[in-house]
Amino acid sequence: MAKTVQCELCPNGCVLDKDEVSRCRTRKNKDGVLYSLVYGKPCAVHVDPIEKKPFFHFLPGTTAFSIATAGCVLSCKFCQNWQISQARPEDTDTYDLPPDKVVLNAQFYESKSIAYTYTEPTVFYEYMYDTAIIARKKGIRNTMHSCGYIKEKPLRKLSKYMDAADIDLKAFTEDFYARICSGSLKPVLESLVVLKDEGVWLEITNLVIPTLNDDTKKIKEMCRWIQKNLGPDVPIHFSRFVPHYKLTNLPPTPLATLTDARNTAMDVGLRYVYIGNIRHEGESTYCPKCKKMLIERAGYVIKQNNMSNGKCRFCNVSIAGVWS
Repeated sequence: MAKTVQCELCPNGCVLDKDEVSRCRTRKNKDGVLYSLVYGKPCAVHVDPIEKKPFFHFLPGTTAFSIATAGCVLSCKFCQNWQISQARPEDTDTYDLPPDKVVLNAQFYESKSIAYTYTEPTVFYEYMYDTAIIARKKGIRNTMHSCGYIKEKPLRKLSKYMDAADIDLKAFTEDFYARICSGSLKPVLESLVVLKDEGVWLEITNLVIPTLNDDTKKIKEMCRWIQKNLGPDVPIHFSRFVPHYKLTNLPPTPLATLTDARNTAMDVGLRYVYIGNIRHEGESTYCPKCKKMLIERAGYVIKQNNMSNGKCRFCNVSIAGVWS
């Protein structure tokens, strides 16, 4: 009789009998051995501005060769890529793109980095890890946009080859994670601390959803946690919600709500606070010392850059980030 297998990758901790598939739909117990169903089979492949991830303090103005497979460890009701994140691998159109070909494509398109993104890169962990090792040898950076729902051991192993991570900190209550994402907040906070400890450049995205996670007191609590545990230099992106997937009954996030969130974060002491998914001065980077505009953005387009060797061109103060 085949043995049951427990997946040790994410906090879901799926225990699988023979031929059973994990909750993320990408891992299967075949005769007591856990197999990935998505290795080398991305369903999304694009060349994107790095700003789209979003990374605002990591190689601005460059492109990232971006890949994703089907599947996700969470089930967020507001997912923007639900057609692939909530799909089974066999229900998506895939490319034959093993790790070495991913790196070759990144070189061909002159992308400075590879981004593991769109769905949840944790579900294609082995594929991402093997690709990252080859990319590092070729001088190409590795980045991921992740929900941070991963156990410490595999995250620390991956961090040795990961240059930057943008983590979705979806809310600051366990209730939100349980009701809206079918997950838990605690492992995400632990992942943020691990990434910081491992020296991975870190940015945070918070999608602000009306009535669900837009309470100013909770946003302030979240920002205080970030400052205390990660430091004031970690950029945070407050992103505008647009009705999608299973939350079409809610309105788009008002600009005033995003502005309040940004002001709250800056009042707490966070130095680089952004507004996303809407045109606003909060898309641009300002010097925390002299307050002058350093990088002017309009969406994913950089209109001017007043940085010089990682410093403000006006007052020469160092700006946190990876600039070259």
